[in-house]
Amino acid sequence: MSQLNDISLIAQVVMFHNNRAFDQLVRKYQSPVRRFFLNLTCGDSELSDDLAQDTFIRAYTSLASFKNLSSFSTWLYRIAYNQYYDYLRSRKETDDLDTTRVDAQCSVRQPDTGLQSDLHRALATLRDIERTCITLFYLEDQSIDKIASITGCPTGTVKSHLSRAKEKMATYLKQNGYDGK
Repeated sequence: MSQLNDISLIAQVVMFHNNRAFDQLVRKYQSPVRRFFLNLTCGDSELSDDLAQDTFIRAYTSLASFKNLSSFSTWLYRIAYNQYYDYLRSRKETDDLDTTRVDAQCSVRQPDTGLQSDLHRALATLRDIERTCITLFYLEDQSIDKIASITGCPTGTVKSHLSRAKEKMATYLKQNGYDGK
């Protein structure tokens, strides 16, 4: 039902240039997309907001190219994924790899405490693709097939990234006082 509603809203935007229909899509997906970026950026809320805004701008300008081969949410997460990696590539042009990793670990974090802060620190220890897979699977409740579609990785590779990421995060959290219960 939700996908039919999304398709109806997309048709209204494309056919009738109904901006209010796109506003409904933004309201529906704004929080999940922002949360996705918040976890990828290890809690940097300003960067997350910028990337989310860029994602919705790109989605709006590309909406006519939506072919309904996957759900709208998968298509939107693919755009978000590409936005994030475009951002990383642009950073790598000006920074070396070590600076990027240090920036991710020491970035300005939104004011949060406890487990959420520890989670962002654990996510910062992961490679970018591992962080993407773990965020989509555990925090955004996406299936392995959808993650494969979003990232362009085979399902076996997604499973490998998830396994390695879980292991790295468990090790980090155990080293920082969590006993796994």
